[in-house]
Amino acid sequence: MSTTENREGNPEGFEDSDLIETYLDGETVYRGSFFNVEKDRVCLPNGAIATREYIRHPGAVVILPLFDDGTVLLERQFRFPVNRIFLEFPAGKIDKGEDTLDSAKRELKEETGYSASNWQYVTTIHNAIGYSDEQLIVYLAKDLQAGSARPDEEEFVQTFRTPVSQLLEWVKNGTITDVKTVIGSFWLEKIVNNQWEAEKVV
Repeated sequence: MSTTENREGNPEGFEDSDLIETYLDGETVYRGSFFNVEKDRVCLPNGAIATREYIRHPGAVVILPLFDDGTVLLERQFRFPVNRIFLEFPAGKIDKGEDTLDSAKRELKEETGYSASNWQYVTTIHNAIGYSDEQLIVYLAKDLQAGSARPDEEEFVQTFRTPVSQLLEWVKNGTITDVKTVIGSFWLEKIVNNQWEAEKVV
């Protein structure tokens, strides 16, 4: 860390008050079963008034399932908004009041059938800060045991194993573009090469 930078990544000489917007009032313009859309008025740092439209999201978990032989578990899933099949790490929405690790264990089991006895916290990602408060909690899952998947009746997923090297090649050549999978891949590379450590939670 630079001597001119604090723990929050704020270089000396900058004031937070020059950037922070203050909430004035707002309304929920759409209330869905998954997320809500808000429309708020804010006061800008210079005193002007602006409107902010954004998604309130319950948050999600991402699982990096790493096998003893160095391969990882990936999913193939069709994503309707962009009308294509993506290669992704297992992931899913956090249920209301649910512990994030419990959510990760549930999602891994439901989508892939696998369970894990070694869980490590990796990082938290804010993946759409321009229009959503969504955050993704990333876990590493090891000591994996196969089982029966229990996918949602509206969810269709195919799973397969691949080496970390192939995963990184797909990120490099643009086969993988999903942001959680791209970031998770870079973390995995550092972890398997003993350059970065994840925090063991179970």
